[in-house]
Amino acid sequence: MELLYRFLAAPADFLTTYALPFVVVLSVLVFVHEWGHYIIARLCGVKIETFSIGFGKEIFGWTDRAGTRWKVSWVPLGGYVQMFGDSDPVSARHRSEVKEGEKRRPFTEAEKKVAFYTQSVAKRAAIVFAGPAINFIFAIVILTLMFAIHGQPYTPPIAGALIVGSPAEKAGIRPDDKILEMDGQPMTRFEDIAMHTSVSLDKEIEVKLVRMVKKGVWSRRPIILHVKPTIVTEVDRFGFKSQRGRIGLKAVKGQFGLKRHTPVSAFIAANKEVWEISASTLKAIGQIISGTRSSDELGGILRIGAYAGDFAKQGIVALIMFTALLSVNLGLINFLPIPMLDGGHLAFFAMETVKGKPMSERFQEYALRVGLAFLLGIMLFATWNDLVQLKVFAYVKHLMS
Repeated sequence: MELLYRFLAAPADFLTTYALPFVVVLSVLVFVHEWGHYIIARLCGVKIETFSIGFGKEIFGWTDRAGTRWKVSWVPLGGYVQMFGDSDPVSARHRSEVKEGEKRRPFTEAEKKVAFYTQSVAKRAAIVFAGPAINFIFAIVILTLMFAIHGQPYTPPIAGALIVGSPAEKAGIRPDDKILEMDGQPMTRFEDIAMHTSVSLDKEIEVKLVRMVKKGVWSRRPIILHVKPTIVTEVDRFGFKSQRGRIGLKAVKGQFGLKRHTPVSAFIAANKEVWEISASTLKAIGQIISGTRSSDELGGILRIGAYAGDFAKQGIVALIMFTALLSVNLGLINFLPIPMLDGGHLAFFAMETVKGKPMSERFQEYALRVGLAFLLGIMLFATWNDLVQLKVFAYVKHLMS
């Protein structure tokens, strides 16, 4: 409800605080994603007709020496790279023809060399793969720079205190225990412990720890315990709900700080961070699909915009972390084997490789229709979730009563 009140009370302030950071972050990530497609396409000899940030009518743009139209359009919710010969990916005839006015003619030999669909399957797959792949690379790069220059948020993986009657206390964890692993995964920071227990919901966790024998010294003999988290539904100040697994373990007070890294260790830490974000996101998606996690957590552009503004107010470091998180999520989503997404096109190319020829036009057409309907449905559902949790409908009902 807070977001709605802010918008109604001061629309101009709302736009600069929430809408502007959202548009900037999303535009950067879209540019990075589409640049991945663009640069590999150019390396493969494919002609790029348009590189657009946003959809709809062009606001401004320019044409470079290679004939590519670079432009910014009015609807800042995505972007695209239009490659020569890619106007109708379903029609085999249109893949080998170019439109001139109201008529079409076959490609010339020179045009065949620069058209997308006349390239080998390997080249087409590389071009499509490069988009989501570079989102992961971008996240690693900005996190590496941040960890090397500013430092990485760090709290020792030590039990500072336990909530009385909590799952951690019942499992036998004691204050000053040092957590080494959870479910076989190394816990190098308390932040790792929090993330692992959060996405585990109420699934039992195997904890490997060592016990303190004297101040600052832990036993070399590890102890294996099993703890079952409790599911807690948290509601943030915007009204957005999220389910978390909690074991009642608290970090050591006053131990939060920034861990300085060399360029090499920063790169390693950034890769680990991206890996953990990816694993946690995929696990959460699987939980939503299986029904163990509420679908209310599926958020849309309103939720992303709210968090973008919130992180921007916390400072550049928080905004960089959010941008990295969003970049990884964008890459993951685009790798899903859903028609209309990059993963769907890669699935088509895999089928083409196995079959020795492209899938039938009818199959591709129906698959793309189903994929489009599915994506639109998810977008509408996510937006509905946002509106309900922001209590927009309740506010409108109150005004009308």
